[in-house]
Amino acid sequence: MYDVAAIRRDFPILAREVNGKPLVYLDNGASAQKPQVVIDAISTAYSHEYANVHRGLHYLSNLATDKYEAVRGKVAQFINAATEDEIIFNSGTTEAINMVAYSWAMPRMEAGDEIILSIMEHHANIVPWHFLRERMGVVIKWVDVDATGALDPQAVIDAITPRTKLIAITHMSNVLGTVVDVKSITSAAHEKGVAVLVDGSQAAVHMPVDVQDIGCDFYCLTGHKLYGPSGSGAVYVKSSRMDEMRPFIGGGDMIREVTKVGVIYNDAPMKFEAGTPGIVQTIGLGVALDYMTGVGLAEIAAHEASLRDYTVQKLAGLNWIQVQGTTPDKGAIFSFTMEGAAHAHDISTILDKKGVAVRAGQHCCGPLMEHMELNATCRASFGMYNTTDEIDTFIDALELAHDLFG
Repeated sequence: MYDVAAIRRDFPILAREVNGKPLVYLDNGASAQKPQVVIDAISTAYSHEYANVHRGLHYLSNLATDKYEAVRGKVAQFINAATEDEIIFNSGTTEAINMVAYSWAMPRMEAGDEIILSIMEHHANIVPWHFLRERMGVVIKWVDVDATGALDPQAVIDAITPRTKLIAITHMSNVLGTVVDVKSITSAAHEKGVAVLVDGSQAAVHMPVDVQDIGCDFYCLTGHKLYGPSGSGAVYVKSSRMDEMRPFIGGGDMIREVTKVGVIYNDAPMKFEAGTPGIVQTIGLGVALDYMTGVGLAEIAAHEASLRDYTVQKLAGLNWIQVQGTTPDKGAIFSFTMEGAAHAHDISTILDKKGVAVRAGQHCCGPLMEHMELNATCRASFGMYNTTDEIDTFIDALELAHDLFG
């Protein structure tokens, strides 16, 4: 049985008040809260175990290295990669996508080559490709969603031409909650010789992920959304693609030997991890993945699906709320506007007075907002520790905002 009360006790921040009200944290799409085991692991690593990794032969360095490197296997298991050598550590999805852009795409693309994006992409999966457009003449092709926010995989597949080199696509929209059929897209893309990068920042938090089943070439994870520390993350790179990549950042640890006339690079994945890494952040990420796995990824997904369905039901009774993204299998993410109301920022401020934390703005999805003809939305996004009682508080706060602005 999923014991949400016990889970909530594991997250100390959920016991606090905001503006004199119990905190209702519905900003998980931006960043999730941290369980005590992650906080303790970070504190212990800094207080009793800290040293730089890989370079030392002393006890603390070996201990830190063992704990740090163990996370590579945990990430591989979490997304079912074939081997831990397909996992590259980084600071999160933004760095991961930039690495793929510079290490893999840039050396093999030229003016006129194409990258396909959906209109739902986060700026982290747009701006790096604009770099290639601006600097190399690469063409970005966009695929729209329908009125419900659904993305037809066939529309993505139909956009492929002989000049297409990469499809870069979200697995779950951070605005609409739409879940994309990345497996079908990947299968068809590979038949045409096109690589696929999947932005898993949202999906990996809310549903089990199997990169071998998906078949994608690159899959990106962000630690701070996975109940881990900020500045932690990883990218899965299929071994065959890893062999095609050149180093992204140069420095220590990614080399075997440096002379005045040349460099011998380290083996992958170390080849792509220059300098002192986020040691403690990565250790914390490993503990967060252990925590999620301990609760059960399928169980978390089922709990959040029940929260989604309950929220859909409650919002249906508010005819002055317009929800963007209404696909039935969406994640527990609700972006909305209020009829006749002030700006989304004003709505968010009223909700905050009731202790309800939501996000307001464009959610780093400018092209999607333009497509929906909106300047901004409010977004309530749910996590493993949220409850139906909190949804009721959220609905009450919305009704207060409507009374003030409606």
